[in-house]
Amino acid sequence: MNSTEFTSGDNGGFCPIKPQHISIPVLICLTFLVGLLLNVFSLWVFTCRTPVWKSCTVLQFHLAVSDVIICPMGPFMAVYYHSANWLFGKALCRLKVALVTFHIYSSILFLSLISIHRYVAVVRYNRDSYMNRKDFVQKLCVGVWLFVLIMGAAFAAIVDTSTVNNHTLCLSIHQAQYIDLYFIVNFTFFVPVLLLAFIVSAICYSLLVRSMSLLDTSHDNGQAIKNKSRKMVAVCLATFLAYFMPMNVVRSVGIVIKKFFPHKCSLLLEMETAYYVSWIVAGVNCCLDPIIYCFSSQKFTKNVHLSLSRIGVRLETRHDESL
Repeated sequence: MNSTEFTSGDNGGFCPIKPQHISIPVLICLTFLVGLLLNVFSLWVFTCRTPVWKSCTVLQFHLAVSDVIICPMGPFMAVYYHSANWLFGKALCRLKVALVTFHIYSSILFLSLISIHRYVAVVRYNRDSYMNRKDFVQKLCVGVWLFVLIMGAAFAAIVDTSTVNNHTLCLSIHQAQYIDLYFIVNFTFFVPVLLLAFIVSAICYSLLVRSMSLLDTSHDNGQAIKNKSRKMVAVCLATFLAYFMPMNVVRSVGIVIKKFFPHKCSLLLEMETAYYVSWIVAGVNCCLDPIIYCFSSQKFTKNVHLSLSRIGVRLETRHDESL
């Protein structure tokens, strides 16, 4: 693996900038490709095979959109990580910064809203509840998009490409001129949003599991609802713990090392590689979200089966009822 010879002691504190192993960009491309296909299919099911939308459908549709918008960046990110050079110009760099922000934080917020909706639907069911009103949930989704659009646009307007040791970088830990910005934004905004969303989701799903434990399972219907809800809880919490948490923890540690211990190059480079690996997990997360749609909506599962059967794919179906 080629690298640029640039030692911290002789070059103003910069660490060597190394291309990543070929396995990382290949896996990024594969996972984002699968995520793109699954979520485009999900959007097609929502728009073309689901004539009547409920409030949960609205949330699932917007979560699918948040997953789709990052997938086309997969090949660009793969080339960048393998070559350690951003070859696509300033405009695409700013677009990358914006889309990364849109995807991560819209996904976090929509997953949190889905957890709140599921809690209301199962534990605090009330037909007149705001979370059961499609028009109210649509307004919430518009609010989420406005929030992340403003945040992403502001971040993209500030962060640009820069040349470090003959490498053109975009949204990199090696861009020393942005490290103070990364530190402030990360610890005053990104991390608090993630922690708040995770706490809300964990509380909602804990109460949901508690409610499910009291459900009468003497009938098949009760057992089916209980099993499906537990699986949905597992997938949603796994999404937070396996994707959002590692990415934010690794990014935070990398920023702290770069800001306060810039000469610890080996540790910094390990954190950089770990952050790129977390993007592989990001692609896996995009693949997992369609499973949430199946667990939370019997109609979505039925429409998937019908759509697949039209193209000759047969799946064994179980006629369970789902809330």
